[in-house]
Amino acid sequence: MPSYEETYAYLERHVDALKTNKTGDERQTDGEVFDKKTLMTIYDLMTDGFIDKVHYPISTGKEGNVFYTTDEDGDPLALKIFRTSTSTFKRVSKYIEGDPRFKGAAGNRHKMIYAWVNKEFKNLGRYADAGIPVPEPVAFSKNCLLMEYIGDENGPAPQLKDCVLDDPTEIYDEVVSFIIDGWKDAHLVHGDLSEYNILMQDGQPVMIDVGQAMTSDYYNAREYLERDIRNVNRFFRSRDADVIEDSVILEETLSNVPEEEEE
Repeated sequence: MPSYEETYAYLERHVDALKTNKTGDERQTDGEVFDKKTLMTIYDLMTDGFIDKVHYPISTGKEGNVFYTTDEDGDPLALKIFRTSTSTFKRVSKYIEGDPRFKGAAGNRHKMIYAWVNKEFKNLGRYADAGIPVPEPVAFSKNCLLMEYIGDENGPAPQLKDCVLDDPTEIYDEVVSFIIDGWKDAHLVHGDLSEYNILMQDGQPVMIDVGQAMTSDYYNAREYLERDIRNVNRFFRSRDADVIEDSVILEETLSNVPEEEEE
């Protein structure tokens, strides 16, 4: 088994983001993300054949950073590394503790965040199985989630908020279908759906950041559902789309109430 020093030297050759020719702020951010446990997790993903190289950060979120990576064939993937800080723990714990799929997951900070990564991986799979466009999940380990890269050789796909829409109503209808089909077919409610959590790839919306998505039998799932509808309608009204009344979307979504989760 290689020593930590040997492992770190290997990682330095395969993780471009560890290079030190950066500003102080960037080094601080990397220090929060690339702690010792995380480095060992990345090393395991590499030796298991999922990742060949980690190149550079492509986004920074409330829970962690997403990095552009490539596999052994040079094909792109996205690696989401969740911070294991106390602030992240406080933010995600309420979603884990209330999710029927993760009963008994409450515990120390690291265990809770590992459960959160497992949760996002499962949610991505459920959405994908329901035919809803999300990044395809590839693998997860501890605080690292590997998934499909949404973008091209020029960079990651832009957020919906930054796009000029040729036909706002067409995109709006697609996004509303994320809400309705997500509830009916994936038995999930996103809970934080907005123009910030939708990417536009080749003119089509792709939903991201589904870690907080809750099963439809969550005690206040309807409250999150109504919030998603309000957020989507607010944004698309600002883009002059033909928006459907909140109550109509809600009624359509709830017209086929899923059975309670058995997972």
